[in-house]
Amino acid sequence: MQLQNEQNFQITELPGGIKVISEFIPYIESFSLGFWFKVGTRDEIKKHNGISHFIEHMVFKGTKKRSARRISEDIESFGGYLNAFTSKENTCYYGRGLAKHLPKTFDVIADMVQYPLFRNSDVKKELGVILDELRDIEDNPEELIFDKFEEIIFEGNSLSRPIIGTEKTISSFNSDIITDFHKKHYALPNMIISASGKVNHDELVTLTQKLIKLQSKAAKQKREAVSSKRFGEVAVSRDIAQVHCILGKKSYGYSSPERLKLNLLSTILGEGSSSRLFQSVRERNGMTYQINTFINSYHDISAFGVYLSTNKTNANKALEITEKEFDKICNIRVSDRELRRVKEYMKGSMILGLENTSNRMIRMTSNMIYHNRFIGVQEIINKIDAITADEILELARDVFKKDSLTKLTMFSKVDA
Repeated sequence: MQLQNEQNFQITELPGGIKVISEFIPYIESFSLGFWFKVGTRDEIKKHNGISHFIEHMVFKGTKKRSARRISEDIESFGGYLNAFTSKENTCYYGRGLAKHLPKTFDVIADMVQYPLFRNSDVKKELGVILDELRDIEDNPEELIFDKFEEIIFEGNSLSRPIIGTEKTISSFNSDIITDFHKKHYALPNMIISASGKVNHDELVTLTQKLIKLQSKAAKQKREAVSSKRFGEVAVSRDIAQVHCILGKKSYGYSSPERLKLNLLSTILGEGSSSRLFQSVRERNGMTYQINTFINSYHDISAFGVYLSTNKTNANKALEITEKEFDKICNIRVSDRELRRVKEYMKGSMILGLENTSNRMIRMTSNMIYHNRFIGVQEIINKIDAITADEILELARDVFKKDSLTKLTMFSKVDA
């Protein structure tokens, strides 16, 4: 398999600040195309929390040229696929299809993101859909606990708010509020168009020049830094059967040179069935079905930690074993054998992900958003190979400083 490389990657910045980036892959017959806007939860005021996600839904509801049904049919009639996602810092609309249908897919997404109708009748109908989505999250402790964890560790910052919003904020949205937010943030300087697959870069540039007519001024983003507060233990009661726990903290974001080392530390501890926590908590002691580390990264910061679920009887013991593994990695240098194994795991996971054009498109766009350049796979491999056991030991001691972790426990109301 061919890895990403500089020769296949092209970028053009057009007047107004919009960037067009592409990666040509000659041996496949398909593409993944993304329209990215650098706007998300972090750019919302408190009373409008969830509006970025609401707009993501609303652009599928129709334009002057296309009804909601026609938007779907125009893509699916050619065997294509259309979807979108919202994060706390970005919103992406993307499509996949056969190479010959790229112009059609481009035209549909360009129409959606630029000319949505935002009719109040559609807003009211979608309100019910999104409230159902919110309730699904609230019914799923495995998902809800991560929102609660970031609410705690990012307290006082917009990163603490959930992507979907709250019932109060969602219910307050109307056509005027949505239109105003869309106009301010869906502008050329905030936009990147990216494609990976059998794509022609010059064709992408031509389509952009022809079809993208957004304004050239965007609302000024005021992304404040997260405070350095520390938090101890927090407990939340819900109507659930299991105990769900997160033990973690704020850590290094995309912009930090320590981030790749943090990924490696996370992999040693809790990614895969050969990881230390999986082996010690689940395999040797049989105390949990689910245990893994996670890193939710943003530009300047991340939420890092361990998540596990178990029964009430085993919860304290499982956390005790987890904390012992933290102590061990802070005091005993990782062996050369384990370090080699984990490095190969990381490199293999990354390379396997490149067999999917959507993953490749997302990866190269994230590079541009967070690093303002393309980072080739070989560069990442070289950096992984260069990480030493001593660096992991030093990082672990920094990350797991005494009393620096927040423990969030979600348990049954019956046990409260």
